[in-house]
Amino acid sequence: MAEQIKQDDINKAVWAACDTFRGTVDGAIYKDYVLTMLFLKYISDVWQDHYDTYKEEYGNEPALIEEMMKNERFVLPEKANFYSLYKKRHEAGNGERIDKALHAIEEANIAKLRDVFQDISFNSNKLGEEAQKNELLKDLLEDFAKDTLNLRPSRIGKLDVIGNAYEYLIKNFAADAGRKAGEFYTPPEVSSLMAEIMEPKEGDEICDPTCGSGSLLMKCGRLIQEQNNGSKKYALYGQEAIGSTWALAKMNMFLHGEDNHRIEWGDTIRNPKLLDGDDKLKHFDVVVANPPFSLDKWGHSTAESEKFGRFRRGVPPKTKGDYAFILHMIETMKPKTGRMAVVAPHGVLFRGAAEGRIRQKLVEENLLDTVIGLPEKLFYGTGIPAAILIFKKNKSDDKVLFIDASREFTSGKNQNQLSAENIEKIVAANKARETIDKYAYLATPEELAENDYNLNIPRYVDTFEEEEEIDLMAVRAEREKLKAELAELEIKMDGYLKELGYTA
Repeated sequence: MAEQIKQDDINKAVWAACDTFRGTVDGAIYKDYVLTMLFLKYISDVWQDHYDTYKEEYGNEPALIEEMMKNERFVLPEKANFYSLYKKRHEAGNGERIDKALHAIEEANIAKLRDVFQDISFNSNKLGEEAQKNELLKDLLEDFAKDTLNLRPSRIGKLDVIGNAYEYLIKNFAADAGRKAGEFYTPPEVSSLMAEIMEPKEGDEICDPTCGSGSLLMKCGRLIQEQNNGSKKYALYGQEAIGSTWALAKMNMFLHGEDNHRIEWGDTIRNPKLLDGDDKLKHFDVVVANPPFSLDKWGHSTAESEKFGRFRRGVPPKTKGDYAFILHMIETMKPKTGRMAVVAPHGVLFRGAAEGRIRQKLVEENLLDTVIGLPEKLFYGTGIPAAILIFKKNKSDDKVLFIDASREFTSGKNQNQLSAENIEKIVAANKARETIDKYAYLATPEELAENDYNLNIPRYVDTFEEEEEIDLMAVRAEREKLKAELAELEIKMDGYLKELGYTA
């Protein structure tokens, strides 16, 4: 058995494979190629590993081995194997061969991988003219054929090494992608915070209607596993509007062993796909999301006539879709167990007109539970601070808790982060549900009404720090002392200059 490899080694090797594209292909494009190649390499290594194990046990019974291989999580046609492609890497047509392999894998696993590879073509002109493209793909195949990226289970053990490497890549692509990154990635610390506040349990159905690459959903699932001896008695649901990001989410789920999922592709507001048997919106125990901030052109023109009744409290403004996502999520909470956490810009807390009317109704219906103000520069692609809004169908009281966590974070060069202690403090305050000086405030319905349902956090949490009184006499004495020291230094300096022959 080969020596087991460390997670860090695989992460570095996969990130190094990106060098093949850097300087030649835009990062927003090449991330899909690298992530797809990682997926192909992993399923090829798992297939080969299992095949070799069966061959060792049942060497003279090829029919039996073939039958047993049909029970694999993925069926891998022979010519679609990574190693078949690698052997032909010096021949022309690498792009076409890889595309055909992906198509064959999709056909052989249609229930799991339908349409997953339709938005990616290794034969695309995005990778340059034929000769350059062929050379690029030869290099990429060679990068993934290195010993470090031997991803056989017999070598890497049962740890979630591949899923972690995939997440590592997605995080690094997000850091590089700037403004576009918010479309597919929620920082892991924010995902952890939201998952802990939601307290997902065994048997829960969990949904993210703007799921990106699926990291927030999987964080909820992992929390259930950690607290229930690895139990996978839960189901993950998601919808994603961007085709290539939807494909990322599907591959991400499979690489993390999350088989009990349903991720749909489409616009959640204009065309929600997560429906029940009666063609109504499906309800969930937990709903979490980090939707696009203040989305322009979110579907305002068809909102009033839509059949699901999501906008009966009011139609959000034409150029700001924040409440469209919030209202959609509220409609998908189960009547008794439903709870949700959504990331939103602070504007949703105080903007007037239609948003003010919607906000008032949500408070009056006693759905809003907690408002958490986060630090700035936490999210990829935007420096503005955001808030997490918690809504519940079965609240324990009629109050709203405000938490100002905006000043507690770990500074980074481009991104700030929430530390484990920062997260713990927020979670503890949310559970305690009481006023904490300069950090949290539990507001009554009367106070919210007095403020005209303006939920701007500083109205409720006073973080003002009085400056210490300045002792003017002490300052004067210090000044006189410094003047005397300076005069003494001037005399010494004149002496040195005279010794050196300098005169005034």
